[in-house]
Amino acid sequence: MKKVLFTIWICLQLSAFSFQLFPLKAGLRRISFDESAFGAAFAEETPKAEEATKFVGSFFDAPVPEQNYFFVKSVIAVFGNRFGKQPTTEKEVEDAAWDQLLLSFEAFRRGITVDQEEVNGEVNKILQTEGVPFDWRTDKESYEGWLKEKTNESPALFENQIRHMIQLQKLKTQVIQSIEPAVTEEEAFQGFLNENSSIDLELVQFDVEEDAVTYYTKVKSDPAYWEKEKSEKPENFRHPGGVTCQFLIDFWKIPEKPLQDMVKMKPGEFHNPEPIYKGWGVFKVLGSTQADESKFTEVKNRYSEKVRAGKRSEGFGVWFENLKKEANIKKMNTAQTAEIKVSEEWLDRENVSQ
Repeated sequence: MKKVLFTIWICLQLSAFSFQLFPLKAGLRRISFDESAFGAAFAEETPKAEEATKFVGSFFDAPVPEQNYFFVKSVIAVFGNRFGKQPTTEKEVEDAAWDQLLLSFEAFRRGITVDQEEVNGEVNKILQTEGVPFDWRTDKESYEGWLKEKTNESPALFENQIRHMIQLQKLKTQVIQSIEPAVTEEEAFQGFLNENSSIDLELVQFDVEEDAVTYYTKVKSDPAYWEKEKSEKPENFRHPGGVTCQFLIDFWKIPEKPLQDMVKMKPGEFHNPEPIYKGWGVFKVLGSTQADESKFTEVKNRYSEKVRAGKRSEGFGVWFENLKKEANIKKMNTAQTAEIKVSEEWLDRENVSQ
């Protein structure tokens, strides 16, 4: 039954895909590839018995078709990765592709579908963002020409990519909405403080904690050493500006407790080393504004929901990591990629409930 289910996913993956349209940051990306490599994935019919099919690995002990793999890589090439960090290396692209393949299969197992009107709505948003001067629904020639110039793709491939992103976004929303985390008043209050307290600081980044501790000890005993070092090695110093604690938590990955301590410090004081987005930081407070705690009561419910949303997002990450463990993903390298015959057992769809 597992193989039968997986075979149907092979056939339907590219006609049932996901996303809630995210405007393209720098426009559509032009890519070059042989579009015929995706042809089998668009087929409405089940592959014929004994048809040679290439696979690139497996999850849930079932092989992953090469055409699905290259399709997902084409999505990432054109739209970037909408379901994780943007890949900057080939390995990161590979990891993102396998993540999306697994999410696609899970969406299929859950029966998550996308209708054409949803796809059309997202195409409209993209073309409006891109500022095209034609009606893509009626002027097919201009639509096809624009896509060819921008992405080197056909409308069928482009719209299936959008379908894929919508499907994955629906899955993500479904999983997130199923998570009901408890939120304490203390957590809501901490969220309120983080968003309504601001701080202006400078920091020096170190790769290892020991170096950061040595530097902190030096500036604590000799505050003038900070300015001396800054004038000689300005490239080592960072000044995020006067921003909220939440900004520093999200983008600089500074822990919230030390930040709340820094908000209460006087200008010119130094804070001991703390982990940041890369390595460790030593901090000098330039100024701060503390939140008005008396206003928390009137906004308590709003901050409870914000904290709950954050917990749900974290919960999705935990859910996905568990899914990857269950899937037992195995990737083939180029030399291992083999042609495997699709057997009659895989094609027996009569035993699959519709």
